[in-house]
Amino acid sequence: MAGSPAAERGQAVRRRLLEAAVALVPELGWSAVSTRILADRAGVTPSVVHYHFPSLQALLIEAVLGAMREVAVAFEPALETVGTPAGAVDALLASVGEYSGTDPMSLLFAEAYLTATRDDTLREGIREILAGMRTRFGGWLAERGVAEAEDTAAVLFAAVDGLLLHRALGPELGRDISPSVLRRLVG
Repeated sequence: MAGSPAAERGQAVRRRLLEAAVALVPELGWSAVSTRILADRAGVTPSVVHYHFPSLQALLIEAVLGAMREVAVAFEPALETVGTPAGAVDALLASVGEYSGTDPMSLLFAEAYLTATRDDTLREGIREILAGMRTRFGGWLAERGVAEAEDTAAVLFAAVDGLLLHRALGPELGRDISPSVLRRLVG
């Protein structure tokens, strides 16, 4: 059964608002995104923002967590093609190879992490994403005999996050880290 035209238009507007938020947070910084700027980018009036979301902060959180979830699960298909923990480390590093630290997605993550230090809802959302990643990757590592697999997954993800933060400070930082350094964690 197809939805009504009005409901479909409402969903399209909601998607445009979320997409605009994902673009604006890295472009302007979390605190600089206003209802008016967001509405302009999405091609709607400011009142529409509050029709679809209880607040600007709620919209930003939903948008950013959605984008973060997409990035988080993008690595998982690679696990189906690699057979060893060392291969998984290589796949993890390859999955972040496109991020310079100053690209929009890297900046989105940096803004989200910073904002999460002051927003409980965002912090809990990011915590859930990270816990899910650790559990899934940790389970995969445990099946392959890696000791303390979930803790190892947590350290690997934290190391990669740190490398991306360093890339933002200069292209020479965090770019050419030898994969063998991280492979030792799973060896």
